[in-house]
Amino acid sequence: MFESVPMAAPDAIMGLTEAFKKDPNPDKINLTIGVYKDDSGQTPIFTSVKKAEARLLENEQTKSYLSIEGEATYGACVQSMVFGEDHEIITGNRAVTAHTPGGTGALRVAGEFLAKIRPGATLWLSQPTWPNHPGVFEAARLNVKTYPYYDPELKSLDFEAMTNALKDAGEGDIVLYHGCCHNPTGMDPNHEQWKILAQLTRDRGFTPFFDFAYQGLGTGLEEDARGLREFCTEGCEMLVASSFSKNFGLYRERTGALTLVAGSSDAAQCSLSQLKSVIRANYSNPPAHGAAIVSTVLTDPELSTEWKQEVLAMCERINAMRQQFVDKLHALGVSEDYSFLTRQKGMFSFSGLTPGQVERLRDEFGIYIVGSGRVNVASITSENIDRLCECIARVVADSEVVAD
Repeated sequence: MFESVPMAAPDAIMGLTEAFKKDPNPDKINLTIGVYKDDSGQTPIFTSVKKAEARLLENEQTKSYLSIEGEATYGACVQSMVFGEDHEIITGNRAVTAHTPGGTGALRVAGEFLAKIRPGATLWLSQPTWPNHPGVFEAARLNVKTYPYYDPELKSLDFEAMTNALKDAGEGDIVLYHGCCHNPTGMDPNHEQWKILAQLTRDRGFTPFFDFAYQGLGTGLEEDARGLREFCTEGCEMLVASSFSKNFGLYRERTGALTLVAGSSDAAQCSLSQLKSVIRANYSNPPAHGAAIVSTVLTDPELSTEWKQEVLAMCERINAMRQQFVDKLHALGVSEDYSFLTRQKGMFSFSGLTPGQVERLRDEFGIYIVGSGRVNVASITSENIDRLCECIARVVADSEVVAD
């Protein structure tokens, strides 16, 4: 049966990480995979998380299965983070939340749910988007279309093209937005633009779906939710895929959630029954440990305060590295203005580097960047930033000479 199975193409980002591991260059730098690193180059465990785990280890009484949708306390914590405490959506019981294996699990469950309740539905993705988005939703049997998002010449959001394209999305379609910290560009709509998108969504009658993987890493926990909450103000039904890989550092615990907002409590409960049906036929019920950590932290005032300070420190470090990156390139005499990087948010930035420049950085200097030029700013440290900027300056200067 298996002799004729062809080799699948490697994942574009994971494949680069494998190549990085095999690279013998002692000064190699990996800016590909979306993992936060502190200034020592490590992916730390939050202090608040360690305290919560110690408490869980001491008090845990069972390893029995969770319910299909997971713990109610966890769902309540997720909803409070997304919408804010005591929001009408919560008090009106119009939101239901299922605990999923990571944010990717939330996306896939949502995709299969949408394909089930609305066969032939079209889901719209930004161009560009996270490279795994198309595969997840196509595997869920959804029709996938794209809308323009980023202007590579102006290094900014192409809002006019975006809104013009979304006018073609009709009632029953689903439009996926990055709730904050757009991956891969780092360029988010501003507050007024989010308002316009919410009104367009209401007027056209399509359903917004938020991939909300980086709450807290753009500007702040509350600030990063402002765009999504504009859609709540307009009374939109919606889906929200949350991830706690980044803002809790729970990468390998695969801790995510899918929240659905309906127009009524009854509709929400009917939708939850269908979500549970999808989950039961997929992974049956979710892993417990990561969700228990999140619930323990967010329901304890002391741990919650400590966690918020840790998230803020991450956000501030990322934004500081953006500024240092721009300043050092300028000091090295790079002719292009890289100040656009400071207007981007979150872990990722579209650097503007060409595929040829990216290839040369990898082959000659051991600097690994995704072919699109996407850089994980959170992997830049005080130790590697000088070499990184010097190599980029050299490659960019040589490209200018060849162009002349």
